[in-house]
Amino acid sequence: MPVEKVDTLVIGAGQAGVAMSEHLGKRGVPHLVIEKGRIAESWRSARWDSLVANGPAWHDRFPGMTFEGLDGDAFASKEQVADYFVTYAERIKAPIRCGVEVRVLRKEGDAFRAETSDGVIEARRVVSATGAFQRPVIPAVVPAEARIRQMHSNTYRNPDQLPEGAVLVIGAGSSGTQIADELLRAGRRVYLSVGPHDRPPRRYRGRDFCWWLGALGIWDLKVPAPNTEHVTIAVSGAYGGQTVDFRRLAARGMTLVGRAEAFRDGVMTFAPDLARNIALGDANYLSLLDRADDYAARNGLDLPEEPAARILEPDPACVTDPLLTLDLREAGVTTILWATGYAVDYGWMKIDAFDDKGRPVHERGVSKVPGLYFLGLPWLSRRASSFIWGVWHDADHLAGHIARQREAASS
Repeated sequence: MPVEKVDTLVIGAGQAGVAMSEHLGKRGVPHLVIEKGRIAESWRSARWDSLVANGPAWHDRFPGMTFEGLDGDAFASKEQVADYFVTYAERIKAPIRCGVEVRVLRKEGDAFRAETSDGVIEARRVVSATGAFQRPVIPAVVPAEARIRQMHSNTYRNPDQLPEGAVLVIGAGSSGTQIADELLRAGRRVYLSVGPHDRPPRRYRGRDFCWWLGALGIWDLKVPAPNTEHVTIAVSGAYGGQTVDFRRLAARGMTLVGRAEAFRDGVMTFAPDLARNIALGDANYLSLLDRADDYAARNGLDLPEEPAARILEPDPACVTDPLLTLDLREAGVTTILWATGYAVDYGWMKIDAFDDKGRPVHERGVSKVPGLYFLGLPWLSRRASSFIWGVWHDADHLAGHIARQREAASS
């Protein structure tokens, strides 16, 4: 099979790959996008059935196209999000080739050589647009030989998928909280392990929190505050979009516990940090309300005041007298669901472009290896970088860099 040659190869056709194709196309840069599954595959097959976007439709989109038939304040379903990117790719005539997996990428001289399931592709430049959610992380707490089902949130689909019995959900960010809520609504006994987290209001004074993050300049923060790069954020667009309130979940019958620390002889041990984690989440929540009120006052915004948003309900018994150990069999727990996030995985990239922890070394997505770029990673250029509209703007920057490099090389 002959070697295929392209100017710029984009790996991945999710939101990052589609955005990259648009901006390369606008600048006349010849390119090819390859995707091992379908366009926006992760939205379809690596998320649970009832998932909706965490931001409203007016926000979680590219600038040039809205969601057809969806109110701007509604939250798009995962299928609607995937269909949006398919339609967008068709609209911009993105040169996407699906069903092609990159098995190995090397740099040979001034070119890159991608060994794929469909043959070899050589490129002058490569953009890795595989995103931030590459390898599901399950901490080594419960051994595989323990007699209990363990699964990561990326393989959870719906309550009927799980065996009868109670469920221990570990991780109370957006995914863990939404899944735990869904299981509770389905009549399951649910234990939710809550670690440190940020807990923004879904809406405040008539504006979605995504609007407030923009108004307050939080989306544009260039670097995270110390020790906050991987802070869990508890926010949800489910059921029309509601502020995550762990006390209300407990009032409905959910048992909150602290961070999962250890497992031995069928017993899970939890850290005595639940009350502290809830309090810190409250402080984060109230801090954003304070900043929003200050912004509204300074700018003379005619937004309705919302004093009720500051009323916090009393701590439930599971917070004031927390469980520190749980015998899973006695509690009837048959499933542990890990909502513990993802790690990057560039094992297929045989290039010296990473630090000692396997993270890409780059400046706003421009790798230390000439011709290699990364897109869609958290904090690539700012806080918004791994979100839909943020990745679109980062792609614009990288496409401009690629176009200038091509122009310099030809002059």
